[in-house]
Amino acid sequence: PAIRQARDALTLALDKAPAYRRFFERLREAFPADHARAAQVAAAAQDFNIDAAVSDSVRALRQARGVLAARATAEPLSRVFDLQLAALKALEGRDARACVDFLYGGASEGLMTFSAANRGVVADLALAGLEAIVDGGNAKIDRSPPGEEDFAALEKALAAKGLEKTEIEALLDGRTPEPPLDDARMCKSGQIYLETLRELPEEIRLRIYALAVELMARS
Repeated sequence: PAIRQARDALTLALDKAPAYRRFFERLREAFPADHARAAQVAAAAQDFNIDAAVSDSVRALRQARGVLAARATAEPLSRVFDLQLAALKALEGRDARACVDFLYGGASEGLMTFSAANRGVVADLALAGLEAIVDGGNAKIDRSPPGEEDFAALEKALAAKGLEKTEIEALLDGRTPEPPLDDARMCKSGQIYLETLRELPEEIRLRIYALAVELMARS
């Protein structure tokens, strides 16, 4: 009965937010224990928030298994970053502060508001991360880490797109500069960064992608 109650609570929440259903169905198929945990949280909550539940599930999955995504094949690994770019574009002009929060992997009220209004975008991104983890667990590709020449090529390409040194350092270090840059400009810089990565030779791009998902998993 407890298991049924947990499933019913999550099912009821997904009836009101059907865009997330495919993520939770895939989560149940790939990692049943993670799905059961999400269902139990739904059953125990007095005021269950499905958008927060997706965020929590993605975070838990990334922390537990996110390093596997670094070993995925090119297509699922690249799709994670393509959809990050889509999310940044959706945030641009709506909430620059939330855009920067997303860029740095933070959580905020603005991001929750955005998630509730853009569940298709959020669901696509969550599912892409999950599929990259599953694919990496199967493919087990062993990539060498990016070297100085890889980062030099990226920095040169970013500078050619008009990014200043402080913006490049903020993007590559993953830290907010002091004093902080303007939110709107930082949001745009994040988009330029992801667009520039897509234009690099595949071998360099995939090494940087792999390092990025490893860092996200450990953050």
